[in-house]
This record gives sequence, structure tokens and C-alpha cells, in this order.
Amino acid sequence: MVSINLCPRNQSLETSNFTAKYISVIVSVNPVSQWIMELITVPIEAVIFDLDGTLAHFNLDFKALRAEVRSYLIRAGVPMSVLSVNESMFEMLGKTEIFFRNGRTGKSAQVFEEVRTQALAIAEKYEMEAALTTSLQPGAVETLKELKSMKLKLGLCTTSNEKAAKYILQRFRIEDFFNVVVSRDKVTYVKPHTEQFEMALKALSATAQATVIVGDSVVDMQSARELKSIAVGIPTGMSTMEQLKNHSANYIITSLTDLPVLIKEINKD
Repeated sequence: MVSINLCPRNQSLETSNFTAKYISVIVSVNPVSQWIMELITVPIEAVIFDLDGTLAHFNLDFKALRAEVRSYLIRAGVPMSVLSVNESMFEMLGKTEIFFRNGRTGKSAQVFEEVRTQALAIAEKYEMEAALTTSLQPGAVETLKELKSMKLKLGLCTTSNEKAAKYILQRFRIEDFFNVVVSRDKVTYVKPHTEQFEMALKALSATAQATVIVGDSVVDMQSARELKSIAVGIPTGMSTMEQLKNHSANYIITSLTDLPVLIKEINKD
């Protein structure tokens, strides 16, 4: 027997406590807002997963990717002082776009798109290398099967490119579990912007309030918060449990196999 902390509608997330078998779920310490209290009265109809770090192990050489993209952008004309070594590729590209469009460089929007395309090509190289050597998180297949048996719609939103994502899904034969897959190639803005999730929700014909978003990164939690979906963090990738809590995770699970039980408990309330 292990503990599960879920939030009955008339109790605080911080004080709710009861026991259940085969699950270890921790509720975040974030205060209960009105929209969360409304959320848990809506039956869950869809689940949207992140890929790297959530369903598959995160083995991308993130530091090397970031360093190579930064070096390329500097060669393309972006001042070294503009780009931090601690930023993600997408943050660097955002600064590059502002610099090219608003600076006195004389570079056009078309030039920026060419630079962006080349930077993403660098990322794709690293992402494919990671896809070739990654493995699924423990319980991933069993969890997907159980969620499907619960008649839930499943989606996937990833900041990886479509080629790498498709390779992982096909390699481990889990592609058919998903009703929609939204890679970064299909949108203008990646998470924490909500565009990817909005596209997935539309394809799933699901409402944000009746959807669980599962991810290992704070950007997944931020997107869920913005959409008023239920944010479920899993500390198996980029972010720690504390970071997930601090970025609006409503629930934190320690294993993917905890997810179906958590959803059943939410729907039971």
C-alpha cells in the first residue's frame, strides 16, 4: 500500500490524503484556484503526452545541440552578447528574429527564415541521433493500452521534428495509439506557447478542460495552465519534481503506470 493524494472537491490540495494500491501520486502544493475546482468536476476525455523524457527516455545531447546552434547564429550575424549559453534553441531563435527584424542589420525576414531553417536542420541531426538510441520509459506501452481501453482520446505534442518523432513511434510500435501527433514542424510556435496543444485538441475534438496534459518539462505544465487543462508532471526527463510543482503541475506521478489510476480517481469524484 502506498499513498495517493487526490483532491476531493471540498478539500484543499494540500490537506487531502487517503490510500490506494499500486499507485504513488503526489498532488502539487500549488493553491487551489477556482478553475482547478471546476476542472475536477469534468470527466477526462483526452490525454496529450509529451514524447522525449515522458514516453521515451531523454537522451538528446542538449548542451551540444545548443552550443552548435548558438555558434551558427553568431556566424550568421547575431552578436554573441545577445545569445545566452543557458537558453534553449527556441529562445535563441526568438532573439535572433527580433534582432534581424528590428535591428539595424539590413537583414530581411526572408534571411531570418533561411537562418531558422538551418538552425532547425542542426537540431534535427541531434534529434535523429537521439531517436536511434532512445528507449521507452518503463510502463509506456501498458499505460497507452490501458488509456485506450478506457476510451480516452490520445494525442502527442513534441518539440522534436516530425521525422525523429515518427521514427520513435514506429520503432516501438506505438504510433497507432495516437489520434494526433503535433511535432514542431506543424506549428509556428512551440510550447510553452499553446499552439501545439490547441492543434491537438482540435484534432481530438476535445475541450481543454476535459484534457490531461502529461509531460516531464515545465513548459508542458505552463501550457496546461494557460489552457486550463489538468497538468500532470512526471520527473523522468528535463525537470525535477520541485520544478514541476513550482510551474503549476496539478499532479505529479512517479511512473507512467500511475496515470490511468489517477484519471479513474479524478473521474470518480
